[in-house]
Amino acid sequence: MAVYPGGYRDLRAARLRAILYTAGIGAALCIVSAIVYIWSARGGSEEKVEGQPIEARVIAAEIVTEEPAPEVSSPAAEPEPQEPEIVAEAQAKPAEEPKTTEPVAGAEGDIVPVAAADSNDKVMVLISEAMELLNRQPPKIIEARDRLNELLPMAEGPQRAFIKEQLATLAEKWLFGRTVFANDKLCSSYKVEAGDMLSTIGGRYNVPYEILMQINGIARPELLRSDSTIKVINGPFHAKVFRSTFTMDLYLQNTYVKSFPVGLGKAGMETPTGRWRVKEGGKLVQPRWTDPISGRTYEAEDSDYPLGSRWIALEGISGNAVGRDGFAIHGTKDPEQIGTPGSQGCIRLHNGNAILVYNLLMPGVSLVDVVD
Repeated sequence: MAVYPGGYRDLRAARLRAILYTAGIGAALCIVSAIVYIWSARGGSEEKVEGQPIEARVIAAEIVTEEPAPEVSSPAAEPEPQEPEIVAEAQAKPAEEPKTTEPVAGAEGDIVPVAAADSNDKVMVLISEAMELLNRQPPKIIEARDRLNELLPMAEGPQRAFIKEQLATLAEKWLFGRTVFANDKLCSSYKVEAGDMLSTIGGRYNVPYEILMQINGIARPELLRSDSTIKVINGPFHAKVFRSTFTMDLYLQNTYVKSFPVGLGKAGMETPTGRWRVKEGGKLVQPRWTDPISGRTYEAEDSDYPLGSRWIALEGISGNAVGRDGFAIHGTKDPEQIGTPGSQGCIRLHNGNAILVYNLLMPGVSLVDVVD
């Protein structure tokens, strides 16, 4: 409604006043209410936050509702950036790539995480972007895997647990399934030639032949057919054991695959920290074992045989592991002790997990880091 310079002296303004007076105050209030309604429906003020799209303001408003920003009593104070600002920034410009050093042998501890104060909030946005790749048709499984794996060293707490869960789920498709995805640097196809054996093919790719049998559905090594095409894995695999959480993380090169609960050494016989390597000739199926404390020798047929399904001997190469012998990753007859300190220093796994790890770790190549 236009405003005339003459105010109420203007004839048209006088007539308008007379009409409003005649219609009554109730009608006037209805008009005012309608104007307010229309105004609020259009979003109120037409002012825009510079560099912040409307969609970003909506997301920010929802987050602020759940966690209001604290009031600032002094202009000189510099509070930590609030989540709405971080969300808007992430949508306004591309997120910075995580700054990492080149990891050694896929060990998670060799990756240097970003220490920025707002890293968790940025990780949250980047996780959403990675998950969006899985919603496309067809899903971008390899791109999502690589993006999530890059975020893993930056994440903490629930974010870290979520990323690991997603990576383990994806591994069932790109690693343990028979499909070879395009642009995957970790898996590829191989055409079997005359004279090839699974053991020689596995050695060429730094993985045990057992995992090639598993992912290709080959019941026995001698059933490998010439001129057939099989899926191969570009190894090696490595493991990292955390004494504080009784957990083993498994990696293919530098890419996280999955985690397993483990049992470790009891008080006075703690599993030594340091770097270990899978010993040449040290992978055995239910070997004879002599208890160094009691002197009793166990056979696989014994009802109380303690080593479970598999034995993977380790040799110490750095840290407190140097010079230590007799340690191994193996199964167990006491699954209730997984997740507790109950062994004589070895790393115990549930028997099914022990078979899988046995199929993945390559003698003389695969590394196992034990950390606190």
